Amino acid sequence: MDSGESSDESPVLTKKGKSKTPRKPKASTLKQKSPAEFFAENKNIAGFDNPGKSLYTTVRELVENALDSAESIAELPLIEVTIEEINKSKFNSMIGLIDRERIDEALYGDFETVKAREKRLAKEARFQEIQAKNSALGKKVKEPTAAKGMKGRGEASFYRVTCKDNGRGMPHDDIPNMFGRVLSGTKYGLKQTRGKFGLGAKMALIWSKMSTGLPIEISSSMKNQSYTTFCRLDIDIHRNIPHIHLHEKRDDKENWHGAEIQVVIEGNWTTYRSKILHYMRQMAVITPYAQFMFRFVADTPDKNMSIRFARRTDVMPAVPLETKYHPSAVDLLLIKRLIGETSKQHLLQFLQHEFVNIGKAHAERLIGEMGPDFTSKTQVNSLTSQQIVRMHQLFRQAKFDDPSGDCLSPAGEYNLRLGIVKELQPEMVATFTASAQVFEGHPFIVEAGVSLGGKDVKQGLNIFRFANRIPLLFEQGADVVTRTAMKRINWNSYKINQTQDKIGVFVSIVSTKIPFKGTGKEYIGDDISEIANAVKTSLKQCCIQLKSKIVKKIQAREQQERKRNLSRYIGDATNAIYSILKEASQLHANKKKRLDIKDEDAELLQKVADRSITKEMLSEKLIQHVEQVDYEMAMEYATQSGVKEEPRENIYLQALEPQNKFIDFQTPVFVFRLFH
Repeated sequence: MDSGESSDESPVLTKKGKSKTPRKPKASTLKQKSPAEFFAENKNIAGFDNPGKSLYTTVRELVENALDSAESIAELPLIEVTIEEINKSKFNSMIGLIDRERIDEALYGDFETVKAREKRLAKEARFQEIQAKNSALGKKVKEPTAAKGMKGRGEASFYRVTCKDNGRGMPHDDIPNMFGRVLSGTKYGLKQTRGKFGLGAKMALIWSKMSTGLPIEISSSMKNQSYTTFCRLDIDIHRNIPHIHLHEKRDDKENWHGAEIQVVIEGNWTTYRSKILHYMRQMAVITPYAQFMFRFVADTPDKNMSIRFARRTDVMPAVPLETKYHPSAVDLLLIKRLIGETSKQHLLQFLQHEFVNIGKAHAERLIGEMGPDFTSKTQVNSLTSQQIVRMHQLFRQAKFDDPSGDCLSPAGEYNLRLGIVKELQPEMVATFTASAQVFEGHPFIVEAGVSLGGKDVKQGLNIFRFANRIPLLFEQGADVVTRTAMKRINWNSYKINQTQDKIGVFVSIVSTKIPFKGTGKEYIGDDISEIANAVKTSLKQCCIQLKSKIVKKIQAREQQERKRNLSRYIGDATNAIYSILKEASQLHANKKKRLDIKDEDAELLQKVADRSITKEMLSEKLIQHVEQVDYEMAMEYATQSGVKEEPRENIYLQALEPQNKFIDFQTPVFVFRLFH
C-alpha cells in the first residue's frame, strides 16, 4: 500500500490524543412480516383506531358475517348481539390475576398531590359560594362540572361481544383456519360482498390478543348435522397460523344451525354507544327481512338496555352471483393469474371462458388484431411476457359491451321502502332504483329513497349511506351522496324546504367493486362522474314523486281551508238570505203587488210567511252543507294520499312455513305472491 493511501480502518485521534477505531455498521438482515403482523401494526386500516372504534368495528364485522351466512342458505336472518361490560376485578379473575392494593400512590397517573388537592377544594368552595349567592338572588344555578380525572392505561374497559345467527354454520375442520389465518376465507372472488378487507372476525381476534390476551370462542352447527362444533383459539400473529386451545364435537340436542362467536376485547361503550345503535338501526332499514336483537349488559343493572328490530317482510334479495372479469377491468398481474388458474389450453377458449362479453366471433377478431404471433390454437401457458402485455394493451383500447348487472343483488325498492317506513315512520316516502351502469368495467346499481317527516328525524337533511348493503357512518362530509344531496339538488323546486323540513336521504350503491376512498374505506369519492350522476338522477326521481304528493296535499289543504272559511260567514249569510226571503214573502202576500214566480217558489215564500222555515232552520241547513262538503273533500284527500280514517295498530305477519311453495312478482310498491 502506498503511503499516500488511507485505509477505512485507520485510527482517528480524539481531543485527548487517544486513537479510536470507528465501529463497523451491522450488516442489515432481511425480515418478513406475516399478514397478521402487518394488520396488527396497522390496525387503523381495518377500523381499529382506538378502543371505542374497535368495539364498533367488532360488532359490525360479526353482524355482517351473520347476515351473509343466513342469506347464503336463503334463511330469514335472526341475529342476536350482546355486549357485556366487564369490570377490572372480573377481568382479572378471568385471566387468573389477583387484585393488589397500591403501595406507591405517587406512581399512578391519577395521584393528587397535597397542593393540587388544596387547590381543587378551594375552587369547589368558591363555586359553592357563588351558587349560594345566585340561588338567593333567584338566578339560575349552574350544574357542577365533573372533575377531570387522569385516567391511566390500567383503567381500560373490557367487553364480551357475542353474536349468534341462524345461518349456514361452518365445517368442523375449517373453523381454525377461517378464524386464525388472516387473508383466508370463502368470500374472495369477483362478486358483490359486504366485507371491505376480507378480514371479518380475524381482526377482532387480533385486537383481542393485543388488548386482553384472551382467545375467541366459536360454536357452530350446520343443517342436518348431529353435532355442534366448539372451538377456542387465538392466533400466532408472527406466523399467521391458528393456536388451538380446544376443538371438539358436542351433541346438538336443539337441532340448531348457525354460529355463535364470543370475543373479549378492550373497548369504550360510552363514546361509541350512539354509533353502534345508529349502525343497528340503519342495518334494520336496509335489511327489513332480518330480525335483530341487541342487548347491552352493564356493570350496573340500571344501565342495561335491550332493543328489538322486528322483521317487516319475508322477501329477501337474491344471493349475489360470482362473475367473470370484464376485459377493460383487468391488469397485467390479473391476466397472468388467470392464465395460471385457467383449465383452458388454447387462447380462443381462454378468452371466451375467463372474460365476460367475449363471444367466439369477437375472440377471433381480437386474436387477429394481436398480431401474427397469436392464433386460436396458441397455448395459453406458453405466452411470453411481451405477448401478455400486447393482450393487455388491446383490452384497454378495444370496444366491449358493458357488463350487465345480473350478478348484483340490490336491496330492492320494496325492501328499501319497507325499511324506511318501519324505522322512521315518515309522512311521505319515495324510492327509485336506477338501471345498472358501469365504472371501470365493474357494474353498479344505485337505489335511492327520500322521506319527509318521521320519528327521531332532525330538521334538515338526514343522510343515510349504504355500500353493498352495509351502513357507512364515518367521513360523511366527503362522500358523493352527501355532496350531491347538499349541493346538486335544488330542494325548493320540489316544494321541499332544505332547512325546515325533516328530510331523510337514503342512497344504497351495490357493485362488484365499491370505489372506496381513504384507508378506512368509509366513503365513496365525489370524483367519479358515473356514480355522482347516477346518485343525482336517482334522488331527483324521488323528489319528482314527492313533489306530486306535496302539491296534492297543498291543494287539498287549500280547498279544506276555503270550505272552513264559509262557516265563518254562515251567520251573516243566514241573516241576509232570510231577510230577503221574508221581504219577498210580504210582497207576494199583497195581492196588488203579487210576484210573478213559479209555484215551488211561491210555496217557499208561503212557508217563510207561516214561519214553517225559520232563520234557525236556514242556519242549520247551511252548517250541514258546509260540513258535508268539507267531509267529502277530506275523504278525497285521504284516498289520494293513503291516509287512514283512524289510527290502527301495526300488524307484522309471521314468515311462511318453508314447505309452502310460491313465486314472488315484485313491483316497487307491493309483492304479488302466487302459491302452487
